[in-house]
Amino acid sequence: MGVSMGAARTWVERWERQQQHYAVDREERFTVISDVVEHVCAGRPRPLLLDLGCGPGSLSARLARRLPGAEIVAVDMDPVLLELGRTHYGDAARYVDTVIGADGWTDALRLHRGPDAAVSTTALHYLPAPVLLETYRSIAALLRPGGALVNGDHFPPDPGPCTHLTAHVGRCRAERTGAPGHEDWESWWRDAAADPELADLFERRERSRPVPGGDDANHHLTLDQHAELLRQAGFGHVAPVWQVGDSCVLVALKG
Repeated sequence: MGVSMGAARTWVERWERQQQHYAVDREERFTVISDVVEHVCAGRPRPLLLDLGCGPGSLSARLARRLPGAEIVAVDMDPVLLELGRTHYGDAARYVDTVIGADGWTDALRLHRGPDAAVSTTALHYLPAPVLLETYRSIAALLRPGGALVNGDHFPPDPGPCTHLTAHVGRCRAERTGAPGHEDWESWWRDAAADPELADLFERRERSRPVPGGDDANHHLTLDQHAELLRQAGFGHVAPVWQVGDSCVLVALKG
């Protein structure tokens, strides 16, 4: 039995609110990612986009509104979030259940051409460095020439006297612009698990394959370390295009 439209709307809207606790200037970051994708895809009537670690489709839905002719493939390993996105956002994307970084994960995408862009937000940092490098290589191999990987995440700066200031600026910005009183990650998952409509999905979630390398294994990797891995993976040009505190949009172009 699927999730009703009403339940999906409720849980996606609550997801949007709780995420404001964690991503500094989340909506602006989404907008910047969309700006980059729109520029990379200029002149292409039906661009193909990958949304890696899509969750319930927050970024995919925004990209679908910005580029209504785009074909979007949204990828995640969580059956709860995938079904919420599939039900709430409808035809905004084709949702694919696969574990990013696992052996053969790109086979599940069933792509018929090279994507113009791959995007991700706060999703790839959990991969350990060797798996992340191979994942970057897989993405580079998939993209068409001139395609881009656009990754929005929190990247700690290189160690130095100003490191703590970068994090401090981000925290202050989040406190000023966040939504006080909204639920956090733990309470969202606790309440969602108690919803009878989601019970079957949570049973499937319990049986899901583990994330390679464990949770949050790569929070210590700096922006420069990510950039170096991207260059090793075959991306010719790598640069941050937006940053507030340690929240950044990093762009890598395939030569």
